[in-house]
Amino acid sequence: MKVQHHLLIAAVLFSSVAMANEGKKPIKKTPPEKKKYIDKANMDLTVKPGDNFYQYANGAWVKNNPVPASRTRWGSFDELRQESSKRLKTLLEDAMATANRDRKTQIIGDFYKSGMDSLAIEAKGYQPIKADLERINNITASADILNEVISLRTNGMGSALFSMNVGPDRKNVMAYIPSIGQGGTSLPDRDYYLKDDARSTKIRDAYKAHLQKMFSLVGEDAATAALSAASVLKIETALANAQYSRIEMRDPNKTYHKFAVSDLSATTPNMNWASLLKAARINGADSVLAGNPEFLKKVNNMLTEVPLSDWKSYLRWNVIRSAAPYLSHEFVDADFEFTKVQTGQKVPTPRWEKMSGMIDRMLGDLIGQLYVEKYFKPEAKAYMVELVNNMQATFAERIKRLDWMTDATKQKALEKLNAFAKKIAYPDKWRAYEGIEISADNFYKNVRACSKWFYNYNVNKMGKPVDRTEWGMTPPTINAQYSPSNNDITFPAGILQFPFFDFGADDAVNYGGIAAVIGHEMTHGFDDQGRQFDAVGNLKDWWQKEDADKFKTKADEVVKQYDALTVQDSIHVQGRLTLGENLADLGGLSIAYEAFTKTKQFKEGKKIDGFTPQQRFFLSWAQVWRNNTLPDTEAQLIKTDPHSPGIHRTNAPVTNIDAWYEAFGIKAGDKMYKAPEQRTHIW
Repeated sequence: MKVQHHLLIAAVLFSSVAMANEGKKPIKKTPPEKKKYIDKANMDLTVKPGDNFYQYANGAWVKNNPVPASRTRWGSFDELRQESSKRLKTLLEDAMATANRDRKTQIIGDFYKSGMDSLAIEAKGYQPIKADLERINNITASADILNEVISLRTNGMGSALFSMNVGPDRKNVMAYIPSIGQGGTSLPDRDYYLKDDARSTKIRDAYKAHLQKMFSLVGEDAATAALSAASVLKIETALANAQYSRIEMRDPNKTYHKFAVSDLSATTPNMNWASLLKAARINGADSVLAGNPEFLKKVNNMLTEVPLSDWKSYLRWNVIRSAAPYLSHEFVDADFEFTKVQTGQKVPTPRWEKMSGMIDRMLGDLIGQLYVEKYFKPEAKAYMVELVNNMQATFAERIKRLDWMTDATKQKALEKLNAFAKKIAYPDKWRAYEGIEISADNFYKNVRACSKWFYNYNVNKMGKPVDRTEWGMTPPTINAQYSPSNNDITFPAGILQFPFFDFGADDAVNYGGIAAVIGHEMTHGFDDQGRQFDAVGNLKDWWQKEDADKFKTKADEVVKQYDALTVQDSIHVQGRLTLGENLADLGGLSIAYEAFTKTKQFKEGKKIDGFTPQQRFFLSWAQVWRNNTLPDTEAQLIKTDPHSPGIHRTNAPVTNIDAWYEAFGIKAGDKMYKAPEQRTHIW
């Protein structure tokens, strides 16, 4: 109705102008330029689509859009994130300047003001953490190490040694339980500590220099800073040795070990978990989940084997590391110098942009309300609800037609699909951040206040009913997600923009964009991880063995396909690490295409801008993933990111979809051609 209302107003205004000008010479008007949702100016038409579809669809855009100096990559997601940052900046500046503010605008406005007050931040130097560092220096007994680890956590200063949080029990998702996981390291991946390849060695050497620099900034002389750095590197390397790899961490059963609190303590005699949980304000727990029990045993042994002086250096480092982004420019600059080595980024991100992102992360439900009010069209939510339901129905039809799955497993799969909860645009209820106090003149104190609030918010869930309506993303987020334990899919308001979605776009563009994203998140419920959770969200095997075996065979085909792909000629994609996302890309695109075939545009088959509906669908998919990435960042992402690079997210799935071959006339001899019997069809 809103769209019709706007059109009606436009018609009335035009009629009034026409009457006012009656009898005068008509004014010649230039019609507005029609937006090209698939623009040949962004393509490389010299490349055959069957040789490199990504280059064909995006070649000119890639050539003309290098990575900005303040970025590590640049693509469709990044363009939207930049626009979102500008919108948030406007909201924050308005909140800072508004008179007679309500609590919401006072909190975010004052936080933003404190973060933009660089003179006040400079004047404080490292004074905000001086008392914490002195307290650690005064530790006299190894028994106090764990007390300090917990104290840092409860006071909003990171998570030294191990991770700890309260969340639903994966095998009993209607109850909260504490989870203790591996952690305690600073580098992006354990391999950077353990491997001696050129890149790992380079980053490790830079990290050691970075540690020395940071310790010197809090007053340590060169010799002491070098000793402190060596202590940190020694402890973190030992922790990395005991960690599971990222691929191992993808196995939800491998990381599920439930202990009575007393039984976990028995495996780690230097760690009394009843006392630790109490100190951590986690009350009423008789059981805990340990993600990696052997890691905790390693920590237990280290508590008595590692000298106290080394532990004190490690704890001081955790204080410095957690605080550095919020201190004076020496700390921020030193942080960035190390970032440059890892990613290749040339200049720092502007302060306003960092502040916009930080406030969105820390107070997302406050600024999210303002974002939705100003920038989100309610009719977009209604469109999304309808589209999600259409995709769900199409997915159900495809499951029923599967030729490799038995009826017993199909029934369970449909039960799970039909149980999906849908979180679209923004939550029905907003967090109020009760009790949080933010001032305009103390940036670091504000950061700590938010960190402490979130810590207490999390641990206070113990003993309460599980809130399955809670969102894990903020409304301005340019992303989407699936939660196995909640069995829900989330599509924030931020992603409901072009190139994913536009009200003015034809169905081919929206189905190749946002519908494929919807299908992607739905397929996560049935990927190598998600398929292990049932309709309620419990980690429970609901598959007939013969079906599970067939699925694994098909998934292995996808692993093999991606293992063969490279970036920079020699760095191979990790097919096992990226398997879940690769399966979701293939499933999401396949489901979206079938849903698209039901539309009027598909059935009419008319060309737009020289492309058939089928071609526009796949070109829309391709332009979602267009990007440029700095080489150092790309090398790091291959090791750490469960998503494949954009070129492979574009090209690899389509080679398994028959309709793509038909749309572009792909034939044997084309570089991307796969014979029909070699194409992987799963969902």
